[in-house]
Amino acid sequence: MSVIVIAYTTLDGIVTDPDGSEGTPGGGWLFGHGPEVVAGDRFQLGASLDEGVLLLGRTTWEQFSRLWPERDTPFALRMNAASKLVASRTLTDVSAWSNSRLLDGDLVDTVKRERRDVVVMGSLGIARALMAEDLVDEYRLVTLPTLVGTGGRLFPADTSPVHLECLSVERAGPAVLARYGRTAA
Repeated sequence: MSVIVIAYTTLDGIVTDPDGSEGTPGGGWLFGHGPEVVAGDRFQLGASLDEGVLLLGRTTWEQFSRLWPERDTPFALRMNAASKLVASRTLTDVSAWSNSRLLDGDLVDTVKRERRDVVVMGSLGIARALMAEDLVDEYRLVTLPTLVGTGGRLFPADTSPVHLECLSVERAGPAVLARYGRTAA
């Protein structure tokens, strides 16, 4: 089992409001380089998507549950078929998106018990909670050549030093997909 955090990020490290739905001053930066930036399995999830579980926070799940069920591309079919675990203190029904279930119990304990790969999509609070417990095995970041200036960063200023190794880097249209993992002990 691996915990994989995926994120779209700007060159200056901003991960929040990529689609502009939060109404922040720099929001909507994700689509400034065309639709190919988000097309298909941009994060190369493959078997982790098919056999693992997506871990989503309430806000991300609500946004995705309105978008993905209506799509029928090959990647959308995989997203809709994937197991989804939703961390929320307020939702009581997650039936709007197939294969979704509410996380029952503590987030960290649940992730530690999970036997499948756990893929964290969006959900900055969840990613940070797992980072704080040193549970993240890999980061897959699609970095766009955009500077936003303000917003939430995946790695806050008070992050303790963590040494990772670059597993791969490749151009993805106007963006770059970089995969970073734990260094060999």
